[in-house]
This record gives sequence, C-alpha cells and structure tokens, in this order.
Amino acid sequence: MEIKPNGSQPSGKGPAANFTGSVRVDPLFQAPAPARGFGASVTFEPCARTAWHTHPLGQTLIVTAGCGLVQSWGGPVQKIRPGDVVWCPPKEKHWHGATPNTAMTHIAIVEVLDGKAVDWMEKVSDEHYQAAADSAE
Repeated sequence: MEIKPNGSQPSGKGPAANFTGSVRVDPLFQAPAPARGFGASVTFEPCARTAWHTHPLGQTLIVTAGCGLVQSWGGPVQKIRPGDVVWCPPKEKHWHGATPNTAMTHIAIVEVLDGKAVDWMEKVSDEHYQAAADSAE
C-alpha cells in the first residue's frame, strides 16, 4: 500500500499547447504496472478550456466544484456541475472547461495504452467557445 500525502505532489500549469486560459493540474495518482490508471484534479478559471482531444481508452470526469461545459464533436454543449460524472468513450473527440463566469474543477481519470493517455488536437476557438457557452444558457 502507498499513501501520497496531500500536498506531496506539485501542482502544474496546463500547457498552453493543450489548453486555453488559466488551468492548474494537480496530480492525484499514477498506478504502477500492470495497472494503467492515472488521475488528476484539474481547475479551469473562467473561460479556460482544453483543446479538442481523444483518449485511447476513454476518460471519466467527476466535477467537484464550479460550473463547466463539455462537448463531443458534432454534439450539443452541456453544462456540468458538482457531482456530475461524465464518461467520454474511447477515441471520442471532445473538449471541456469552465463557463465564461465561473471556474470549474474536475477529477479526470484515464488509462494509458501503449504509453499514451491522450491525443491532443486543435484548440477550441474563441468563437466556437462563445457560441457553445451561449447555447448552454
């Protein structure tokens, strides 16, 4: 058994190549092989969001604070709030982030396949984000 004490793992900034706006990533766990799970708490300031991306084995998001937005490619944008659990199926192109006026924190859980947990794609444009946020009202 291993316990990672709170505060023992450094926070990091979400890299500008994969995120728009201010994003903080707090690692939670990375299971040793043969397990392949990885989890992080991710906080998005208002208007911050991921780029479009997919996960080879899918992703689970558990919203813990604030109010956010999530959208699959070609689908409607949906609001997510504390207690909501979002399942993004394997290889489904999607993005998620905060609303324009409220920060949002979620726990993200993924599995690593062949050394990869995510495939990053193009950024969500400001125009697309604003239209998505307006349609979620």
